[in-house]
Amino acid sequence: MAITEKRKFRLGHSPDPDDAFMFYGLASGNVVSDTVEFEHVVEDIESLNLRASRGELEATAVSAHAYAFLHDRYRVMCCGASMGMGYGPMVVAPRPMDGLEGTRIAVPGRYTTAYLLLALYAEGFEPVETRFDRIMDEVAAGRVDAGLIIHEGQLTYESRGLVCVLDLAEAWQRETGLPLPLGLNVVRRDVGGELQCEVLRLHRESIAYALDHVDEALDYALRFGRGLDWELGRRFVLMYVNDLTRDMGSRGQEALLRLYEKASERRLIGAVPRLDVLR
Repeated sequence: MAITEKRKFRLGHSPDPDDAFMFYGLASGNVVSDTVEFEHVVEDIESLNLRASRGELEATAVSAHAYAFLHDRYRVMCCGASMGMGYGPMVVAPRPMDGLEGTRIAVPGRYTTAYLLLALYAEGFEPVETRFDRIMDEVAAGRVDAGLIIHEGQLTYESRGLVCVLDLAEAWQRETGLPLPLGLNVVRRDVGGELQCEVLRLHRESIAYALDHVDEALDYALRFGRGLDWELGRRFVLMYVNDLTRDMGSRGQEALLRLYEKASERRLIGAVPRLDVLR
């Protein structure tokens, strides 16, 4: 019997406990394929957005915002989405503020969904691009007036003596009543139909394995937790790895389209991208 050589694909994800949790099944070798082998590329989300814009990764996590510029090259997978249910990015500062006009705000990248939300709900600020895990340090040091925080900073900012001056997830929830789409998993279109389906299967089974072995997957994921203790880490991971991560379904797609419609109306993106969801 002939042995088929596996296709080697680069799989991008961020160095965060929720992403690490999702990909535990693959990273641990409990989810495997006869046809696909992944090289894990672990970089911050804005770096992955930019690498995807150059087509460098066969499969990757990207910001929902970035996908508006990538849809011709990548397909959205129905699984792996990070969607907040009334929680998500926020702007923090050393003290309460009356407004954000005229302020310098550290942001984790112009293609992040957090930045898109900030542009939707605030005006007149000066963005200062900063690696996501340095934002609170920049705020605390007084080098910027405020910071747009993502990932576990949403749970730890108060321990740094900071206050929330704009909760973007709260604004979105109040306006739309929908989940807040933040991150997506995508696969490059030129990979080919059968291999796209195999990449989807591996993602879906890796997520399912983690959710079926939560403690085991958390032990692995919290290596990426930047000081999160077990309980806080568990809370954070299970905020963003939820039923909509298993499959975004019609409600997740509705939320994505609403985000793109609002952004297009404000001319923050071009036309609303066609959602071609692989399932």
